[in-house]
Amino acid sequence: MNIKHVSVIGAGTMGNGIAHVFAQNGYIVNLIDVSQTQLEKAVLTIKKNMDRQIVKGILKEEEKRIAIENLHIYTSISEGVKEAALVVEAATENAELKLNIFKQLDEHAPTGAILASNTSSISITKIASVTKRPSLVIGMHFMNPVPVMKLVEIINGYATDPTVTEHIVALSKLLGKVPCVVNDYPGFIANKILMPMINEAISSLYEGIAGVESIDTIMKLGMAHPMGPLQLADFIGLDVCLSILNVLYLGFGNPKYAPCPLLVNMVTAGRLGVKTGEGFYQYSGGSKDLVVSNRFK
Repeated sequence: MNIKHVSVIGAGTMGNGIAHVFAQNGYIVNLIDVSQTQLEKAVLTIKKNMDRQIVKGILKEEEKRIAIENLHIYTSISEGVKEAALVVEAATENAELKLNIFKQLDEHAPTGAILASNTSSISITKIASVTKRPSLVIGMHFMNPVPVMKLVEIINGYATDPTVTEHIVALSKLLGKVPCVVNDYPGFIANKILMPMINEAISSLYEGIAGVESIDTIMKLGMAHPMGPLQLADFIGLDVCLSILNVLYLGFGNPKYAPCPLLVNMVTAGRLGVKTGEGFYQYSGGSKDLVVSNRFK
């Protein structure tokens, strides 16, 4: 399948990263969001991140210029997807929102276009069920930050056509990524394994077994993790972690996936991690030094 036009839905952190990678690799990219302000912010972020790549020797000035020329912004789904061979949805991790978006994509995208979701936990089969093309719906779960992280988790829905999977695997390799194909069950693989670990780390803090720094240091130095689980939770967003754990808990009906009460309280209080300036750590002034939140000292 000769994919040249790609549409990306959502101009947040994941959406602008996905748009960045496609534009950098020569694709014509339509980045779509309901907010013009968010779209303009996303383009500035992409330019800034490409400038970092130039400094590191990953990208050349001319390649950046061509990539930015390949990037177009839209506030209308119907206009933004009408020429797309592939649409990648990267909206907020909310099932109702994603289902509504896929209904619109099915209506407005070309008949043969592949519809992919960047969801980290929501059923691809469920998403596909609201379309008239379930065989063309697939999961394409990029990792954050998208321009840096190599993994793409490819999720087959119940009805995904094997040739669609082959196309998305091949496309991921063309983007310089490493695709791993999994099947559609709650949390897929990445989050089915990762989120219980994060939840256990939060439970260890909640139960007073160890403090924030001790938990993260033990996992970094003892298990060779590049980032401790509590810092990683802050980076992902505690609201996102809670949402994924709820998907696992409801999907499997197993109490081992029940979110820790501390996580629930922190999300309720609006302490969501990096995005709000405080989670298990405090984030302010661009300091690279992690400062444990006063709530846990």
